[in-house]
Amino acid sequence: MPETTTATAALPVVVIGAGPVGLAAAAHLTERGLTPLVLEAGPRVGTAIRDWGHTRLFSPWRYDIDAAAARLLENEAWTAPDPDALPTGIELVEQYLEPLAAALSGRLRTGARVVAVSRAGMDKTRTANRAQTPFLVRLQGTDGALEDVEASAVIDASGTWARPNPLGRAGLPAAGEDEAVAAGRITAPLPDVTGRDRDRFAGRHVLVVGAGHSAANTLLELGALAETEPGTRISWAVRSADVTRVYGGEGRDELAARGALGTRLRHLVESGVIDVHTSFTITGFSTDDDGLTVRAATPTGQEQLEVDLLVPATGFRPDLAMLSELRLDLDPAVDAPKRLGPLIDPEFHSCGSVAPHGEKLLAHPEAGFYIVGMKSYGRAPTFLMATGYEQVRSIAAALAGDRAAADDVRLVLPETGVCSTDLGGSCDLPAPGSAQDGAEAQGCCTPQAAEEPADACCPAPQPATFGRAPLPLLSSSCC
Repeated sequence: MPETTTATAALPVVVIGAGPVGLAAAAHLTERGLTPLVLEAGPRVGTAIRDWGHTRLFSPWRYDIDAAAARLLENEAWTAPDPDALPTGIELVEQYLEPLAAALSGRLRTGARVVAVSRAGMDKTRTANRAQTPFLVRLQGTDGALEDVEASAVIDASGTWARPNPLGRAGLPAAGEDEAVAAGRITAPLPDVTGRDRDRFAGRHVLVVGAGHSAANTLLELGALAETEPGTRISWAVRSADVTRVYGGEGRDELAARGALGTRLRHLVESGVIDVHTSFTITGFSTDDDGLTVRAATPTGQEQLEVDLLVPATGFRPDLAMLSELRLDLDPAVDAPKRLGPLIDPEFHSCGSVAPHGEKLLAHPEAGFYIVGMKSYGRAPTFLMATGYEQVRSIAAALAGDRAAADDVRLVLPETGVCSTDLGGSCDLPAPGSAQDGAEAQGCCTPQAAEEPADACCPAPQPATFGRAPLPLLSSSCC
């Protein structure tokens, strides 16, 4: 927490990103008597969510609204959605985020892309009076002009949607990957297969790569498309030795819609609608007018697939370039805050087994700077937005000087029956014993032995709590 001085007391707390967690941060700051300034790179709130707005969330509306945001909206002419309905991403934006942005009128700027964060008048090497010096946030408007804004504190809730993981091995793009993207043969994550993008996929051979909920959603949409569009073929490639863990907890999942996702996917695989390629590590692409050739290493040697389109669902990673002048302390494995990293490493944790955490675990050597939301999890795919709501509640309390409230972090998330819940993660690994980069069996996402209990690596489901009230639970922003 930064030391308050006369120079910084009147400055706003800059929040980067106007998604659910960023706007929740603004609501909590407002409730604490602090002045937020939300900077959103896109033209409207929820820019990233609009890209996957056709996708339905796992949790009903009663769990999808932050507590401080709800209290703020109660003062406005806002009609709360049906608490038992399951919203799509675009419904979340239109029925919740847009009214919340209106309630925060004057504290939100769109078309303001943050390109750098530093301290006013000093670079990363300067120490004297650093904590008492205002932050300098450099933003770029839609006309390309640069503007510097000073802040008393900065909360980075910019997410990871803009930086999908590459498809190649070792965390690097495969040969020809950039060219395949430029040629339109590799799509954006979570395309609207049965809606606005239907003509692009109908009657085509489509390969989905990834082992999380985003892959499952796309595969289910392709399955629905194949029922009405003859010639539509579906292939699914993963680096793991089997896909059973992608089915998740099914009937054991505390979020019924998420459990149903796995059950429907398993049916499509077992009925042969989806052609599965396991232990499949992509090594290169070739693009021509006829389609895309995907080359891969497998335990039995080299393999290649001829497809029309490839949908990537291999996760995301944070963009840390704009923070290069700040003193950060990041976990070397997952690029999360160092003290949080071991708690969320997807080789050992699911979203339901992450310990409660707030301002203390999210703090950096740069006093007054925090990374929250999906970006706070770095490369870990197990984030739930309810976690982000508790993060920003704790941080707002700390910035307001309420140490007791900041430290009183209470968060118990429901178990899913799987170890990795979204976007690749540690379950998207080479098969044990395969000749792919010498990979060994890793964590609880390796194939189960016959005698191993289904939940051997994951704790039993626990009731969700948030202080004394039920915890609002959302799927992650990428479902």
